[in-house]
Amino acid sequence: MNTQAHREREVRAVLEAAQGALPPGIHTEAVRRGGRILRRRRVLRRLTWLALCLAMTAFFVWALLARPWVEPPSGTTPPLTGW
Repeated sequence: MNTQAHREREVRAVLEAAQGALPPGIHTEAVRRGGRILRRRRVLRRLTWLALCLAMTAFFVWALLARPWVEPPSGTTPPLTGW
């Protein structure tokens, strides 16, 4: 006997078997849970974008105040006084 044909017959028998009845209210429960998951994802996505924007704003404010690209004055040469 061909094992592939045997497997196909087993799969067909499982697929053609009568399906069990679903419990009442399962659809409404699934819709409720799905809606809750989607709301949580939306809130998390918005909070992530807000945190990213706040971090970028804080960085730009710090960069404008600290000016890290400007070289600090040299402290090795003493000031020239009394010429």
